[in-house]
Amino acid sequence: MQTLDYQGRTVLISGAASGIGLGLAQAFAAQGAKLELIDRNVQALAGTLEQLSALTQVRGHAVDLNDDLAVSDYATQLRQRLSRIDVLINNAGIELPTPVQDPAPDANQRWQLQLDNNVVSMLRLTRAVLPLLGEGSSVINQSSIWGLSAVAGFSAYVASKHAVIGLTRSLAWELGGQGIRVNAVCPGWVGTEAAFASLRSMARKSGRSEAEELKHILAAQAIPHLLTPADLAGTFLFLGAPVSAAITGQAIVVSRGEVMH
Repeated sequence: MQTLDYQGRTVLISGAASGIGLGLAQAFAAQGAKLELIDRNVQALAGTLEQLSALTQVRGHAVDLNDDLAVSDYATQLRQRLSRIDVLINNAGIELPTPVQDPAPDANQRWQLQLDNNVVSMLRLTRAVLPLLGEGSSVINQSSIWGLSAVAGFSAYVASKHAVIGLTRSLAWELGGQGIRVNAVCPGWVGTEAAFASLRSMARKSGRSEAEELKHILAAQAIPHLLTPADLAGTFLFLGAPVSAAITGQAIVVSRGEVMH
């Protein structure tokens, strides 16, 4: 019987210093994976490395995924140290409100910023480390339930997460011949700093208190409870392991039933 044993396997996670990325790093470390972690936040990344170094072999690197040269240099360094990446988790991204009638002069820039951070950077990293991926490797892209639905006031984030699913499906076809699987995970409401920032924005728009807004959100779930990064870990561990070898091009929803796809 196949297992989720990650002993001797290398997992690369972007946006690994906090939130969902940190939770995933902790989960893969507990399974014995060797970790390569990247994040733009140097201080937070240092703290993550210190925390996980007692559990497994872990290396970290501060990388701006919007910088072609920085990503290329990082990939070159990886190829000098590694022969293979077993699992690539494209988790890094941002979430900002972008109401269509926003009068701010930087409104279009914030729109473009989310596409760049949430989609283009994902492709940039995947392309750069592709020489280290091969037969049996798994790429897991972070999308959202808003990549399968929508909400007012967050059109850029919603569009970017729809695009992540489209990118995932295209790459699944493009890389399938090399034995590389590509899937997306679509989380519901996870109790992260970014999610609570969005919650505050939605509460201001609706006129509800933050507590009332959260109650309204959770009422849409079949099992009403705010998700934690740990709640997502099992899905990522499964998709990264050989036990899921027949699964590619899929958008797996983890939302306590808020979205049933």
